[in-house]
Amino acid sequence: MSADATSTEQPGVPWRTAMETALYGPGGFYHRPEGGPGHHFRTASSASVDFARAVLRLLAEVDELLGRPSPLMFVEMAAARGALLTAVHALARDEAPGLAARLQLVGVELADRPAIVPEEVGWVRDLADLPPVVGVLFANEWLDNVPLDAVEQTAAGPRVVLVDRAGDESLGAVPDAASLGWLERWWPQCAEGDRAEIGLPRDEAWAAAVRRTRAGLAVAADYSHDLAERTAGVHAGGTLTGYRDGRQVLPVPDGSCDITAHVAIDSVAAAGAAALPATASTLLTDQRTVLRALGVVGDRPPRELASTDPRAYLQALSSAGQRAELTAHGGLGDFGWVLHAVGVPLPASLAAAAQAR
Repeated sequence: MSADATSTEQPGVPWRTAMETALYGPGGFYHRPEGGPGHHFRTASSASVDFARAVLRLLAEVDELLGRPSPLMFVEMAAARGALLTAVHALARDEAPGLAARLQLVGVELADRPAIVPEEVGWVRDLADLPPVVGVLFANEWLDNVPLDAVEQTAAGPRVVLVDRAGDESLGAVPDAASLGWLERWWPQCAEGDRAEIGLPRDEAWAAAVRRTRAGLAVAADYSHDLAERTAGVHAGGTLTGYRDGRQVLPVPDGSCDITAHVAIDSVAAAGAAALPATASTLLTDQRTVLRALGVVGDRPPRELASTDPRAYLQALSSAGQRAELTAHGGLGDFGWVLHAVGVPLPASLAAAAQAR
C-alpha cells in the first residue's frame, strides 16, 4: 500500500465510490471521446468479426426456440461504441435477411449514442427504459466495470480499502454486514494482507438485468474467477487494474484510464438464477466452449492454398489467427460465460458442448 496502513488519517474514499466517479462521473473515462474499447483495450467484439457471427448464430438458435417472434430483440448491456451491435446488424442483413427483418437491436449505455451506430439500432441509457426482452440480453465485458469495493485482511479482520484521486491507499472501516456475508460465502480470506473485491454490486446489477428477460437468453461474458481459484489464493492480491492506450497500468481513479476487476462468475450466476423463475436453467462455462460450439475454430488454412491463391491464403490465415485469439488459453478463451435460458431450453449446441466439456 502506498499510504501507511497504521496511520489514523484516512484519505480517500472506498474503491466503489472512486471507480464510479472515475469511470462514469463528469469527465470520467467512459465519457471521454477517446475512452472505451478500441483505443485503450481490446475486447472479443473488436478482435474479430467472427465473434459477432457467433452471436448471430446464437440469436438464430434462440429465434427458433421462441417460434420466430416479431420483433426478436438483441440487447447489449454497456454497448460502449456500438461495435458489436453494428457488426451484428451488418451480418444479419447480409447473411440472415429473414431474421434481420424481425431483429430489434438495442444498446444500453450511459454515454451518448455514437454517430457510427446505424439508425436502426435503438439506444437507451438505463435498464428502466428497456422493454421486456424477448430474444437475447447480452453483457460482454460489462460486469468487470461495475464499481465495487476492495478489502484487505488485517489481524482484526477485513477492512475497506480507501483510495484518493492520485491512487494512494489506506485502510478504512469494517465492511457492512451484507459485504461480510458475501465475503464469507464467495471469497474467504485467510492470511493477513490478502485482498478481495466484494462482488455484491455485480450480483445486484446482473440480477436487475436478467429480470428484464421475459423469454429467451440472458448472457454475461467477462474476465472472471471462481471459488476454487479464490480459496486457493490465486488472486490473493486482488484483481483491480487499469488500462490506458492499450497497456495495463496501475488503477489510478482520476478518469485517465479504465479501471476493472475480474468478476466472481459463480456468484453472478447464482444471483442471476435466484432472480429468475424456478423453471429457468443456467449454464456456467467458458468462452472457448461456447464459441467452438457456435463454429468459431482457429484451424489454419491448407498449405496448398498458399501456392494456388496466396492472397486468399493470407486472408484465411489472418482470420484463423483472429478466431484462435477468441478461444485462446490464457486469454479471451478463458472468459467466464453465464447463460440463463428463460421460457425456453438452452440452445442445443450449447447444451451438447457443456455435456462434452
